[in-house]
Amino acid sequence: MIVGAGPNGLTAAARLATSRWRVEVRERASEFGGAASTQMLDDVLLRDLGAACHPFGAASPAFRALRLEDYGVRWLRAPYEMAHPLDGGAAVLAGSLGQTAAGLGPDEGAWLRLHRPVVERVDDILTGVLAPMPHWPKHPVALARFGTRGVLPATTLGRAAFRTEEACALFAGSATHAITSPSQPFTGAFGLLFGALGMTRGWPVAEGGSGAISAALRRIVEEHGGVVRCGDEVTTLPEADAVILNLTPQQALHIDGAGLPTRRKRSMRRWRYGPGVHKVDFVLDAPVPWADPRVGQAATVHVGGTVEEIVRAEKDVARGVLPQRPFVMVSQQYAADPSRGLVLWTYAHVPHGYRERHPGEVAERITQQIERFAPGFSNVVRNAVTTSPRALEEWNPNLVGGDIAGGAMDGAQLLLRQPHRLRKGVYMASSSTAPGAGVHGMPGWWAAEAALRDFA
Repeated sequence: MIVGAGPNGLTAAARLATSRWRVEVRERASEFGGAASTQMLDDVLLRDLGAACHPFGAASPAFRALRLEDYGVRWLRAPYEMAHPLDGGAAVLAGSLGQTAAGLGPDEGAWLRLHRPVVERVDDILTGVLAPMPHWPKHPVALARFGTRGVLPATTLGRAAFRTEEACALFAGSATHAITSPSQPFTGAFGLLFGALGMTRGWPVAEGGSGAISAALRRIVEEHGGVVRCGDEVTTLPEADAVILNLTPQQALHIDGAGLPTRRKRSMRRWRYGPGVHKVDFVLDAPVPWADPRVGQAATVHVGGTVEEIVRAEKDVARGVLPQRPFVMVSQQYAADPSRGLVLWTYAHVPHGYRERHPGEVAERITQQIERFAPGFSNVVRNAVTTSPRALEEWNPNLVGGDIAGGAMDGAQLLLRQPHRLRKGVYMASSSTAPGAGVHGMPGWWAAEAALRDFA
């Protein structure tokens, strides 16, 4: 029995169904998909309710093993993987190491030296970082070389390696996917890995919306005899040999009859949730008029300005203050998949559970940030659909306070997530477990593997 039909729950179900288990998935919402869901705004416009671009999805060992492409997933890439606009210019992440480095002028050689070891061994490193911790890596030398750099704050690593603001900002923007300040330890790993994935596997979108990923996983489950039931909330532990909870600790603790060990319950009660996001989807009459045209050809845009501005904004968020200039994640999925229509997917990092002081406060700051690098942006906006941290949690209770990472990704929680095996017969498969957030299915895969070991 799988509780929750998000990408991790469906991945666990698919792994077990293909191993000849009898599988049933139960989802409280009326639709399946969770963080990988797509909504039709009208007859031609699509917006992703959760995740947008998928660097880890395209490289996911779980998705490759399940052959999602055979079930309808088609990965599409824009001319540039990511862009980081700055006052007076921009830096872009291209689909290859050489092309990206060539665009960084004086930092071409430094970019090559820092990233080449990761790019050349990206699959080996990915195998290590997407596995539960602690474990003995299959490729210890590659992972150790990556780790010695990755343990550093992205700001420290960037300033030591690069001379230009463009290269530093490009690196720090990727590191801020940790949803914490790039001045924090271990954020260098995010900068290195996100950059290497962009320059190898890309930061693609799923054609027709992220919901195509969930739909493919459901097809695998049902093709192998499994059942997916929506509108079916689970409050008591179902009777099954194995129950896999695609839930964060807060929801898992509320399942009656789970029979969790006292020590495990204490750990789950201490689990810290991180900053939230405030999501705004802009319906456009024309593409965003970026001052640097290259930015308009990128699937993902990091709108945060200089490294110092990003650090300041993330520190404001950590102390519970809405930044004047927040870090804004932007996805121009239409640059890779024109069939979606002109919908600009955005969210700003905000304090956990942030409530606006007046309606539209965060949308205004997102608009101002984009307008700063794309003069005239507000003139092409036809409509905006806003989703606050509270609304995100109401839609998906796993998004506690708008935390899309299943728990703060800093300090010990970055490396030591919740275990996949809570006890024999009860497992956890959410982003609160290793390797953390992202639509790549690996938490579900490892939970299924734990059940397979227990019942071998």
